[in-house]
Amino acid sequence: MIDFRFLIFMPIVIGIVLFILPESLKLIKGLLSLIVTGTTLYLSVSLFAFSSAEPTELYQMSCVFLPAINSFLILNLDGLSKLITLFIGLFGFLYTIYSIAYVTKKKKLFNYYSFFLITIGASFGAVLADNLLFFVTLWGLLGLTLYKLIKSHDDQSSATAKKTLILIGASDSILIMGIGIIFRMTGSLSISSVNIATSGVLASIAFLSLLVASFTKAGAFPFHTWVPDYAQDAPASSSAFLPASLDKLLGIYLLARICLDIFELTSWATLMLLIIGSITIITAVMMALVQHNLKKLLGYHAVSQVGYMITGLALGTPLGVAAGLFHLINNAIYKGGLFLTAGNVEKRTGKEELDDLGGLSKYMPLTFLAALVFALSISGIPPLNGFYSKWMIYLGIIEFGSGPGIANKLWMVWLILSLLGSSLTLASFVKFISGIYLGRRKDHLQTVREVNFLMWLPQTVLALLCIIFGVFAANWIVPSLFGFTGVSDAGAWIGEWPVQMVSILILISIIVGFIIYWIGTLKTRRTCDSFIGGEQLQEEFSYSSVEFYKTIAALKFFAFFYDKAQKKWFDIYYIGKGIVLGFSSLLSWCHSGILSTYMTWMFAGITILFIILLL
Repeated sequence: MIDFRFLIFMPIVIGIVLFILPESLKLIKGLLSLIVTGTTLYLSVSLFAFSSAEPTELYQMSCVFLPAINSFLILNLDGLSKLITLFIGLFGFLYTIYSIAYVTKKKKLFNYYSFFLITIGASFGAVLADNLLFFVTLWGLLGLTLYKLIKSHDDQSSATAKKTLILIGASDSILIMGIGIIFRMTGSLSISSVNIATSGVLASIAFLSLLVASFTKAGAFPFHTWVPDYAQDAPASSSAFLPASLDKLLGIYLLARICLDIFELTSWATLMLLIIGSITIITAVMMALVQHNLKKLLGYHAVSQVGYMITGLALGTPLGVAAGLFHLINNAIYKGGLFLTAGNVEKRTGKEELDDLGGLSKYMPLTFLAALVFALSISGIPPLNGFYSKWMIYLGIIEFGSGPGIANKLWMVWLILSLLGSSLTLASFVKFISGIYLGRRKDHLQTVREVNFLMWLPQTVLALLCIIFGVFAANWIVPSLFGFTGVSDAGAWIGEWPVQMVSILILISIIVGFIIYWIGTLKTRRTCDSFIGGEQLQEEFSYSSVEFYKTIAALKFFAFFYDKAQKKWFDIYYIGKGIVLGFSSLLSWCHSGILSTYMTWMFAGITILFIILLL
């Protein structure tokens, strides 16, 4: 039997020890972190391979130093927790490899590896915890490490770090309130033993409280606004590790616990989740379409993909749940990979704006190929993994439509919006790929070259996973990873996609295309620069990948919403900030320093108290 204390507490303890080492030994810190994350990857794989006679097995940990807390240290070893733990271990190891090359002495990231390891250990604990108090303790610690993993040497990143901490902290407070209500209603804090119908007032408040924490962590509408800012201002390694991977895994893990274990969803809850899922898909992808900063564009897509996960879990069927969780894993793979490729481009060029980039495919071929795989995958192009999980969601929606509820009857709406979101994602990534890797190379990019082995290896592994998880999804990946959801033989699904046959045909077409290209290059021919009307193509005549997308923001219908979004009308952080500052201004106005004004407020307060007592 594995001692799971090592899985949770070893990264936390080593992370604390690394605070002692000076920042000048950043490479030593990175190598120690690599050893730790390699060990946790082995333990997470061992945990996933561990089989039990029962679907859920509770594991009691013990603390020698504080035996009084042993009753809280109970772990839930079921299929869901083992699945998420496996991928936390994988991403932790891969991003440590990347960080060793990316986080150099020039990067002002103090104690990066300490907070990195603490994040991994706390993530393992939060996912495996069966006791809600143990869970919320580690969940709150993750909010602190999320804040610390943003570089804060300038005003913009400091503001983003503060915004992230406030939103996550506020949602954690609401989470604690929801846990308190659950304990009041059931007398239990065990996730595996609590099951509440979302029919009463208290149960609904508890459900919504936990939902807020889940949505904020995962980055779902309307609590998503920290994700694009974090993606833009944080180091690429932090963005890939947290909002792209770990925070999605944790947020959707909590949502899965909410929908499958802690609560029984009623019709209103299902309808609300489907509405939020659809809004998240469309609004975020529309914002991504008009972004020119490559990391912020990826940040909005990290939000949009959450909508598919919410939709799948809201369906509540074995196919829907498996599809939502499969898309969660797929998104963490290709979205993390996209942030790594963005980090590579930033590392070599120092640029993040699409207008400043272009023509890098020849000079960063490995990064380009990996980015192309990720872009096609997130856009839902077969036979990659993003297509197959979206395909499962589409089938789940169609199957869901046979039910009698209001949400079931609106199945066509959920399906159309999901398909539309996928189409707009493809349009957005045409801009992403062409703006960075295609077209003419700018003069200031003449010395750009491919990144080193430590930076292209993780992205290559993730790109291969996109292919493997797509080609072998039906017969291997889905049954072996998501069998605990109740999904059975993939061949029994309505509208099954013959993924392996399609993969073979696509491979043949690629080979034929290369042969045709090779035959066309056999003849000796003269090459010269492009020209127009006898003149060489000048920079001012070159094609800009972002110009077409500017017309979308200029359309009257969309221009209104884009303008209000630019003014932070839909940003819950700035809405809350305005309310707090307005209330503060009111209190400042009331405290004028004039005695007669204070007497008026005292008289009004006493009057209100008397009225309350009389009632």
